[in-house]
Amino acid sequence: MSVSHWQADGTQAIREVDMLVIGAGLAGTAVAYFAKQAGREVVITDMRDIALGASGRNAGFMITGLDTHYHRAIEEYGKDVAFEMWDLSRETIRFWKKIAADYDVPLKNIGSLLLSESEKEARDIERAAKALSEAGIEAIYHDSDPLKRGYLNAIEQPLDAAVQPYKLTQAVFRASGAELIANNEVYSITQTEADEVIVATQRIIFKAQYVMMCTNAYSSLIEPYFQDKVIPTRAQVLMTEPLDKPVIDTCGYSNYGYMYYRMTFDGCFLIGGGRHKHMALENDTTEDRINQPVQQELEDYVRRYFPDVDKPMARRWAGIMGFSVDGLPLAGTLPDKPRVGFAVGFTGHGLAMGAGVATRAVNRLLHGTSAGAVDISRLDTMPSKTN
Repeated sequence: MSVSHWQADGTQAIREVDMLVIGAGLAGTAVAYFAKQAGREVVITDMRDIALGASGRNAGFMITGLDTHYHRAIEEYGKDVAFEMWDLSRETIRFWKKIAADYDVPLKNIGSLLLSESEKEARDIERAAKALSEAGIEAIYHDSDPLKRGYLNAIEQPLDAAVQPYKLTQAVFRASGAELIANNEVYSITQTEADEVIVATQRIIFKAQYVMMCTNAYSSLIEPYFQDKVIPTRAQVLMTEPLDKPVIDTCGYSNYGYMYYRMTFDGCFLIGGGRHKHMALENDTTEDRINQPVQQELEDYVRRYFPDVDKPMARRWAGIMGFSVDGLPLAGTLPDKPRVGFAVGFTGHGLAMGAGVATRAVNRLLHGTSAGAVDISRLDTMPSKTN
């Protein structure tokens, strides 16, 4: 990050803490929750506030799995890793649903539909459905369009859900019992002692026994270690004014995940995506702003597949995702700072993977246990995936 000498001249207050979590999004609050369960006293700090980054700007889709179809995950990572990631995703969704129920967070168990827009995607949907069935993962194959809107076929995932992500993150924070220090940008992390990490922030210089980075897309701005591991990628959304009646009763997800749409809890139609035709604009950027080409893609999509949406557009926004270099989340510790752990690189699927990765990252940092398929050690042997 970038903090000037005028903003923090080294005279900040010094504070000793047990565990410091950097980042107050879904991953950071989940890490705080699991660290508290492990007996640690946790302080969270963020350059903004709870869920003011991508965690509070996403579409609120709890969709099981990675950003690739199951059979493709098998081809790329192997059967064991693919099954592990889908199982980790189900674990994550169970955790969010419990928090949502305990804290009255808006959530609807409406499932999801993974829909095809082309013959090629239809073949992939059919193959994915077969692979999910062979793995014993709950999914229902539709050989035609269940929405009757021009799609070709679909996989229905009945355990998926729609949630209010901003309120969910706030609820996880409350459940964690952690302290929050907001509006406090980090600009330096150093470890010179075996059991102490110095984290310099705009307001406070922390001396922490443990640090956990949950900074996702912004990780490389703090630590150069992540520059070739996490790629910041912009996602854009638009939302209409409230409709007279719903046009969809599930979470729709198509064009290999590049398009996604649902009704909000107050009756608006929400659609996100559209970056696939504008990769040069949307990849490798931390500018969380909308732009006309992608917004036009979203509007054109609504006219093509949802012509019955007859209300004007009311809101547009963008958030920055962190895409890992190989498509799997990253958990581990910094090579030169063993008391600094991380849970980053969710590749647009933080709601699918965040809590499961968080608990593994906490155990990795505190106890040295492997984080399994999301452990950073895999990058020593696995070839990179380009997005």
